[in-house]
Amino acid sequence: MNAGQAYLLIVEDDPDILELLDTTLTFGGYRVITARNGREGLEVIKKQLPAIVIADIMMPMLDGFGLVHRLRINRETRDIPVIFITATYVAPEDKEFALNIGVTRFIEKPIDLEDFLTTIAELLKRGVPVAIEPLKELSFYEGYRKRLEKKLDQKNKQIAREEDLMKTSLGEENEALRASLHQAISDRDEIKLLLVQIREQLGKSTKPEQE
Repeated sequence: MNAGQAYLLIVEDDPDILELLDTTLTFGGYRVITARNGREGLEVIKKQLPAIVIADIMMPMLDGFGLVHRLRINRETRDIPVIFITATYVAPEDKEFALNIGVTRFIEKPIDLEDFLTTIAELLKRGVPVAIEPLKELSFYEGYRKRLEKKLDQKNKQIAREEDLMKTSLGEENEALRASLHQAISDRDEIKLLLVQIREQLGKSTKPEQE
């Protein structure tokens, strides 16, 4: 793939991971465009369709699940392969939901770069996949809500556990716990915000039926 061919779109809010993936793909000879959240990603896609979208799940503005749903309900973008990269949504039911909404591949962090590049090459060689039928709005938001509620419960338990451990930890162990706790709190707050948004969408989706 050269500069004249279709590009690969990376959608990732973590600057370190974004730089790692961008550098890896660029050195691999691919044309790369980056975006920091799903909303920015959609704006890029409106200008030119990418060959593949590589997206994190947990992002501000519009996360990976929302991005994929919007791609799949639009006939012009429905066939674009999407690779999810995540450290949080790794349970079997998370992967099942991702596949149901139209995710093509699922890669867990930390990223095996060799496997990542192999996946990119395979998807490009395979060509346009068979389009899947997108989930209905209500089904999408119901499934999404369940995933978020479960992750919120897990994050709350993680935070409580690490807060207890910090009371007895010292030195480097304490610093590592502090960093992990800070990230967990940030993830929890983002999940809470997403839940508010999803519940609002569910209310809009069910309102006509109630009337």
